[in-house]
Amino acid sequence: MDLHEKIRTLPMQPGVYLYKNADGEVIYVGKAKNLRSRVRSYLLEASQANAKTGSLMREAVDIDYILVANEHEALALENNLIKQRKPRFNILLRDDKTYPYVKLTLADRFPKVFVTRRLRKDGSAYYGPYFPGNLAYRVVELIHRSFLLPSCKVDLSRYHPRACLQYYIHRCLGPCVEGLVTPEAYKQAVRDAQLFLEGRHAELERTLTARMMAAAEAEQFEAAARLRDQLSTVHQLQEKQRIATAEQDDDADVFGYHFEDGCLAVNLFHMRGGKIVDRREFFWEDMAELMEAPEDNDAPLHPDVLGAPEPALSVPKGLDSDPWKSTISPPILTFDPGRVFSALLKQLYIDQQYVPRAILVPAGFDDRETLAALLTERTGHKVELVVPQRGEKRSLVDLAGQNAKQSYTQRFRVLEPSRKAIAESLADALMLPELPKRVECFDISHIQGAETVASMVVWEDGKMSKSQYRKFKVMTVLGVDDFASMREVVERRYRRLKEEDKPMPSLVLIDGGLGQLHAAAEALESLGFTSQPLASIAKREEVIYLYGNEDEPVVLDRRSLVLHLVQMIRDESHRFAVGYHRQRRAMRDRSSELLEIPGVGAQTRQRLLTHFGSLRDVQQATVESLAAVVSRKTAERIWQHFHQAQTTASS
Repeated sequence: MDLHEKIRTLPMQPGVYLYKNADGEVIYVGKAKNLRSRVRSYLLEASQANAKTGSLMREAVDIDYILVANEHEALALENNLIKQRKPRFNILLRDDKTYPYVKLTLADRFPKVFVTRRLRKDGSAYYGPYFPGNLAYRVVELIHRSFLLPSCKVDLSRYHPRACLQYYIHRCLGPCVEGLVTPEAYKQAVRDAQLFLEGRHAELERTLTARMMAAAEAEQFEAAARLRDQLSTVHQLQEKQRIATAEQDDDADVFGYHFEDGCLAVNLFHMRGGKIVDRREFFWEDMAELMEAPEDNDAPLHPDVLGAPEPALSVPKGLDSDPWKSTISPPILTFDPGRVFSALLKQLYIDQQYVPRAILVPAGFDDRETLAALLTERTGHKVELVVPQRGEKRSLVDLAGQNAKQSYTQRFRVLEPSRKAIAESLADALMLPELPKRVECFDISHIQGAETVASMVVWEDGKMSKSQYRKFKVMTVLGVDDFASMREVVERRYRRLKEEDKPMPSLVLIDGGLGQLHAAAEALESLGFTSQPLASIAKREEVIYLYGNEDEPVVLDRRSLVLHLVQMIRDESHRFAVGYHRQRRAMRDRSSELLEIPGVGAQTRQRLLTHFGSLRDVQQATVESLAAVVSRKTAERIWQHFHQAQTTASS
């Protein structure tokens, strides 16, 4: 059955349809109240030479569909399929920022608590998202202090001989060492953390109070004091929660956009309690296909498709349709923001745990009321999708639009950003707990294991600090072993910092892949630095691996300021390492021949090279010149060595 025949047999019920190409790949996903009517409209558009739909229909060879009970279910299913399949003809969410979640690894023997930006079906519990992003880190820090759950990289599937520093400063219960905490006590701490993260503060308060009283009666006063401190923390959070609940009616998300030269920038303001607490940016390139001619009819026939060529020429209204009797001129093209916001809002909000009561958008779209009803049903409170025309709400949308224009300028016109903007972007992309002030980057250089050296370059306060660069000669590694070399160099660097009681950098960056990253991590952990931010950048793939999240590499847009910064630091480290390696190799090559001359030792060789500057100048020096540095007898031997070699070579 060909595509046209299959379309004619579609049911007249709500559902989701999936267009496929000849390879069986899903290239477009859409939803409809009436599947047959909606999908047949594509044939009509294609027959009328609509460029966008025509491009889709020329590539589509098959169609699948899924029936649902109502339009709400169709909307939700469409969103899930778009996120799973990422069809190239759909408008896809391209976010420069993913907000962090707090992850509780309940599937582990001794669960830990982490900050992460990706949700996985791995048996863990996820809480969030949190914005601004550093809020998640503050929550995890509070859990460390109050409930003593770790977030280190130590393997807790087995016991270790001794605990790390976190146990001794009372930030961890010490599950890594047998006997420091019982499994029952650890499970209770995990349960308390769950109640805290789930916002069940009243229940948590009751259990903490009961355990505190029991500990006091048993004269376990240290345990009672710790429970008292936890109870105080819960009381403070309850007061803040009451204030937040009272102000929740003022929560809103405000969108604005700027479209120019086929590129689109969208800004999203998160307003909480009547105040703007964070901003989010979205970018799309090569979006000229979203330009379209005005429709001649009222039927919403255009699909949300991307990747189509420019619209074909059409005959203006009022002219004869015969091309031999009329002048054909191109249509006036306009940008349709409604199609973008229809796709964007579905992908942003349908799966979110919290949606504000008001979402302000600069343009309407056909299924706006359906989406608002679905979000209301899922969140349990009324959600309004508003297109304000005047007043304060319109001013907020205009403000978001002005910021979107600035985002467009910085993104697509390549203006030099401020140091603070670079630091903020770097911290957000690499999940750093604070704005980075100092980044130290390491690289290894050698040729087949010979003269293995390493470099460390420093990026500090927005620029490279060359006075703080360091060179390392690898001392303990024989042959080709980049991992062991990296382990030695990193251990030497930060052992010295530890001995001198100097602060660690905001980020340790490694030039290399996962092997070099894990080698550096082993060196840091051997020194007790278990929470030091650590990342590596692979040369070929240009992806960034964060230690502790290696299975979720950071893939940045090629225009990303963060990627450019990390590449620049990496390239500088590589340049510095290669330069030092060449210097060492040249010293080895030029000094080895001098040592072959009788009477010339290491000190004499050094005096000669220091005085003359190079081996070539030593070769060309006269006996008198050489005698000014060494004894006359040694000078004659040196002169004879080189001139006899030249005579032998010429003969």
